[in-house]
Formats: sequence, C-alpha cells, structure tokens
Amino acid sequence: MTTDPADDGIELLWREGEREPRPGLSLGRIVRAAIELADAEGLEGLSMRKVADRLGFTTMSLYRHVPGRDQLVDLMRDEVLGEHPEHGDDEVLGEHGDPEEGWRARLRSVARHAWQIRKRHPWLAGVRGTRHLPGPNGVAHYEYMLSTLAGTALRPSEVIAVIGLVGRFVDAEALLLLETEREERRSGVSEEEWWGARDSLYERLDRYPTISRLWETGGWDHPEDSFEFGLRRLLDGIEALVQERDESRDETCQECGNPLEPAASGRPPVYCSRACRQRAYRKRKTT
Repeated sequence: MTTDPADDGIELLWREGEREPRPGLSLGRIVRAAIELADAEGLEGLSMRKVADRLGFTTMSLYRHVPGRDQLVDLMRDEVLGEHPEHGDDEVLGEHGDPEEGWRARLRSVARHAWQIRKRHPWLAGVRGTRHLPGPNGVAHYEYMLSTLAGTALRPSEVIAVIGLVGRFVDAEALLLLETEREERRSGVSEEEWWGARDSLYERLDRYPTISRLWETGGWDHPEDSFEFGLRRLLDGIEALVQERDESRDETCQECGNPLEPAASGRPPVYCSRACRQRAYRKRKTT
C-alpha cells in the first residue's frame, strides 16, 4: 500500500520538538535560510541548491531533512505565519489610538498583521493553489480569525465565508505588491520611474473626459492607501450583514422554542438548557 505524499507533508509540518536550533544542519536552519533567500530573490530564485550553498552544505544533505522544494515552501509559509504577535497580548487600537473592543476591531487588527507579514515577505503571495498544506501556525492564525466573529449573529457558513473574503482581499493586495517588486527586480527601474516615462501614452488621454477631469482635479495626486481603503469598505459591508443578522436573531431555543436568556459574553446561546442541546445532538446523529 503506497502512502500519500500529502500525508508525509503533514507529518513534516506538524513535527514536534524540532523547531529549536541544533548544531550543524537542521530543518529549522534550512527553513530560515530559504526564507532569507526568498526575501532577497523571490520564489523564482529559490532552489534546494541555492539554500544548500547559503548554508555551506551539499544539496543532497538537505534532502535528509526535507523531501523537496514544494515541501520546503510549505514549511516557509507556516514559519512566517508564526510571526504574528501573541493575539491575547495584542491591544487593539482605534483610528485615534484609543483601545477598541468588538469583532470589527479584532478582525481589522488581524488583517493588518497579515498585511505586514506579506510586506516583509512578498513571496508569500506567490504561494498559489488550493492544496498547500497548513501547519500549526497557519491553523492557529485561521482559528483566531474565525474567533473574531464569535458572539455575532452570523451563521456558521457566513463566518467561514467572511474570513475567506478577508483573506482573499489581503492576498490580492499582496499579489500586487509581489508583481511590482518582481518587475522592479527584473527591469532595474522603479514603478514610479517606469510610469513617469510614459509621455506618449499621456498625450493620448485628453480624449477621455472622465480620466481628464479626475486628473485635472488631483485625483491621482494623493491616492488612497489601497489596503486601508479596501479593508474599511470590506468591514463596512460585513458590519451591515452583522447588523442585519442581529435584527433578525431568533431569541428562542432551537429545540423546544422557549425564550433564551442572553449570554453575559461570548457566543449567543442556541439552546435554553443542556438537555435541549443533548436532544438536538442525538437527532443529528440519527438523521
């Protein structure tokens, strides 16, 4: 019976007791060297040989610790996702520097942390595809993002959809950052210099009235921060949905129909008693 390579990848990502530095070559040293290389050259510059050269070992010696480049990228991804601060100690501050509470402040904070990680490691946006295995740091980050919406009236499927939407927004912004950096590295010309030299294009734009009006009124002089602008608008939409669910929240037990006592904190109750919860659970098990 053959084993699925994905299962081997899970064992590698979720290894226990191997993250501390060791003398000589170790998986931790390999991952950190690969991250430094990708930070400097992008994923396109990452190879097992280059990582080995950076560490002063042979390429074959790396394969004793990690099967190949794909598994190494998964390890790198999980390692940098662990750069988030300890969420329990992270004070959420509002736009004016005052402490804030509530799901919106927590979700905004975790989205900003994810953005900062991607600015430090632009290559992270280049880890594309739907079958990259999550490691403990990635799962912990996802768990925290989901928990920011605990206590709201959103349906479970909506909680998952909202967090997926926020994650895709952060990734889309990060992908633009990655593409800009890649073009600048390839051409040796900055984004501002390249667009500043496109006079032959600008000479043709006066035939477009909307573009011309926005240009003449300074629309491009002080552009919005695309990440912060997009995040605010995204949170506005989520807040509208939360308010809609709050207004239609069912305040009765889903099992017996009796009124529910409001929770002092945390997720609103669904059942009025432990007995009702157990009855509902038994029904689901038998259907």
